[in-house]
Formats: sequence, C-alpha cells, structure tokens
Amino acid sequence: MVNEQERPAPRPDAHTGARYVAKSDGAPPLPPPGGYRGARRVPAPGAAPIPPPPRAPRPRPGLVGWIALGASGLFALALVLAFALGATDALYGATFLALQLLVVALVVAALVTTRGRALGAWSLAIVLLLNVGTVGALSATHTSAEGGYAGTKTEEERILEEYPGVKGERPEDTLGRPSLEEVRATADDLSAEIRERLTAEYGFTWADPLPEDLRPERNGYGGESMLVRYGSEVSATNEPVHGYDRKLAVMRTIDDVLTAHDWWSMIAFNAPEQGLDPAILEKFYGSADPRTQVTWEWYSESPDGLVAVYATMTDLSHDATGEWRTARDADHARTGEPLEGLQIMFYAERLLSEADEDEFERRMSEYELLPGG
Repeated sequence: MVNEQERPAPRPDAHTGARYVAKSDGAPPLPPPGGYRGARRVPAPGAAPIPPPPRAPRPRPGLVGWIALGASGLFALALVLAFALGATDALYGATFLALQLLVVALVVAALVTTRGRALGAWSLAIVLLLNVGTVGALSATHTSAEGGYAGTKTEEERILEEYPGVKGERPEDTLGRPSLEEVRATADDLSAEIRERLTAEYGFTWADPLPEDLRPERNGYGGESMLVRYGSEVSATNEPVHGYDRKLAVMRTIDDVLTAHDWWSMIAFNAPEQGLDPAILEKFYGSADPRTQVTWEWYSESPDGLVAVYATMTDLSHDATGEWRTARDADHARTGEPLEGLQIMFYAERLLSEADEDEFERRMSEYELLPGG
C-alpha cells in the first residue's frame, strides 16, 4: 500500500499555473485569460461590489448648436410679434423668407455635427412649430375673420367702408323711395286684409305672428350702409290646407286682394308651367306635380317692384320620406310656427328709416366727391 504521505501532489497547469485534479476528463475547458467577453462577475459573499466600467464622457454642445438654437428662438419670437401686430403681409415678405432660410441652414449645420446634434434637434422642433408657413396661415385666418386685411387697405378704402348709402345709387333715389315705416304700414294693411278674407271664406284662425326681420344692407364697399332689408311679420294659419282644389282657391283669394291694390298677379313658382326642370321641382317642392307636392310657393310684387309678397303652403300628407316633417319639426321647435298650413310674408330691400334721413343726408354730403356719392 502506498503511503498517503508519499502520494505526489497535483501538477500545476502549464498555461494557468492553477492546480487541477486528476481524472478531469470531460470537464469544460478553462476560460481564457481575463474571462469571457461580456461575462458578469458575481462578487463572493461579503466582498465589495464590482464597480461598473467607466462610460465615455458625453461631448459638450458645440458653438454651432448654440447658434442654431438662439437663431431659431429669436426668429420664432419675431414671428409671434408679427402675428400679434397683424402684419400678415410682412410675414410673407422677402425679409422673413430670407431669415427663414438662414435659420434652416443653421439648424442643418448643427444636426450634422456631433457636438451640435442635441441642440440642433431642439432647434428643429422650434422651426417646425413656428415658421413662416404656420404663423402666416394663422395670421391670415385671424385677419380674414376680423373682416379684412388692414395692412392692404388704403385710406380711401377705409373711408368708403363707412359709406352710408349703396354703391352706384344716388342719394336722391334712396330718399325718394318709400321709407321703412311706409313699407311696413303697407305690408301690415295688406296682411290684415288677406287674413280677414281667408278667415271669412275658409274659417282659418291665425297663430301668433313671427317677428319681423331687419338686416343691414351692404354698401358695396365692404361695409354696411344705413339702409336695411325688411322682412315683415309672418302670418301663419293654425289649420293645414289639404286638397288641390282648396289650395288653389286659397291662393286665388290672396291674388284677388293683391290685384285689387294694383299689385301684379301672383306667380306659382312650384307650377311646371314656369319651365323649371322636374328634378328641381321635386327637390324644392317634394314633387313635380302640384297635386302631390309637399310645398306650394306663390309670389307677387307691388306696382313699383319695391315690395314682394310670398305665400307658401306646407302639406305633410304628401311627405312620403319623412324628411319634410323632420325639417318642419326643427322649425317649429325654433320659432313655434305651425307644422302645416299657409304662411304669408312681405319683403323689401334698400329701405331707409324716416328717423335716419337727416343723418343720412349729412353723412352723404361728406362723400360727394367719391364714387357712388
């Protein structure tokens, strides 16, 4: 038996100097000097943690990046100031366009350099958000909503915007026309007479009239004149009017009242005899045949052509699709007018109130030398 004390010690490995144990066949190869690349080293229990490898220092921003950021910021500030002042024309001028190109060139130069790339990215974000295109479009929209481009108007154009009359119409023609009060009185008298006849002949009752509508007349120079467009109170029957013959008789009664005051005989816009395409009749009146139309519309004018009257009838019994009823329901909810029946309204344009005649003459005297004065 071999003495344990005489057994030879393990021989060191020739490459690593480490001792190895006999009968190690099949064991994995020893790692290369320094260990495998990327392998994590786990500290032994109780040992100090292994510090992470040092990171490469980040480059400090270069001068080009700071210049690009400053230029884009100053240019954005200039655009905002121009927008605040309403200088829409200046935004599209040569100066702003040249500055825009210069700022873009600086941003590109910063992006292609390592030390300027970070600040160049911030500069690019500013340029994309605030540039001649975006701010200019916003300024143009804002200026248009306010009613014009103040920077492009001459002093004469601004004066003409306040013209009290209508372009191309002489002051004496305006003053010689019936006043708003006279037209209103005529409409009220005729409407009362028509309602009285229809009540006597057909037993109609009348809903509360819709209020009259007064709107300023445009003066032809981009502003509003002292004249108005007049829509009378709307008289409406509480009862629907059904049946072709009954509708025709009601319209004839209205025509009789008007022609007795020398008004023109009424014209049936909804009649095929007027020459309208059947598709148009169907679109506006529900059918090309008056016997199945949802709406009738008749029209007449005063002898001088100044005042018009509209008589319309709505008969929802011919509404096969329900579209007309939906529209009438909306009108009823908005104004309270009956869903069906007859409505009568008078209309006139370019009317001057008697209370404004003196002011009109005074203001018109200031425009004697201007076109249309």
